[in-house]
Amino acid sequence: MKKLVALSWSGGKDCCMALDTLIQKGYEVACLVTTVPKELGRTFGHGERTDMIRLQGKALSIPIHFIECTFETYTVEFVKAVQILKNQYKITGIAFGDLYLDEHRNWGENVANAAGVDALYPLWSKKEAAQSLLENFVQSGFKAIVIRVREDVLDETWLGRLLDDSFLQDVQMTSICPMGESGEYHTYVFDGPLFSKKIQLEHAEFIQLETTKKLEFKSYLLLDSEK
Repeated sequence: MKKLVALSWSGGKDCCMALDTLIQKGYEVACLVTTVPKELGRTFGHGERTDMIRLQGKALSIPIHFIECTFETYTVEFVKAVQILKNQYKITGIAFGDLYLDEHRNWGENVANAAGVDALYPLWSKKEAAQSLLENFVQSGFKAIVIRVREDVLDETWLGRLLDDSFLQDVQMTSICPMGESGEYHTYVFDGPLFSKKIQLEHAEFIQLETTKKLEFKSYLLLDSEK
């Protein structure tokens, strides 16, 4: 019998790699878990529209569970949600796509422990492995686009770029973590081996935020995958 787990989901490359790795290791991902600030209709992690996260859930045929919270209630609400999912789906663990930041792992392990489930980190590695992890993603067949950049390290020319061989080469010329583990850039995955449908993104515009710049899509829809 496969172990049932939930997966913390931002919509980007890391959580998608975590999903793929979990499946390859024999786990069944019962649901994807995404935190959203109350009444904003966007995700906590990347500021993405919840509608775009729902499209990913449909394309992957995995239920999405949104956790409404504030910054102050983030941890408490996360624990409550995992406990609910434990009863609803009989999950034994909650997985995260974090790579090497110890403070992130400590938080996730504390949350899992409080909810009475295991914490899984299928991508956990050393900082030096970030380049090879990015190479693995580029070669995986998943398709992702850069949707947000930290302006202190990357300019707006990086917005809208696909994570391909060209991106792989250019990111090595910067001083950032190749995987953007410290939030240097965020991505949105719109197609790949696990997707039954492709998400088409249209009519993009740049949005200036406090310390970041974001690529916002005016329309998005599911299409039959070309696979």
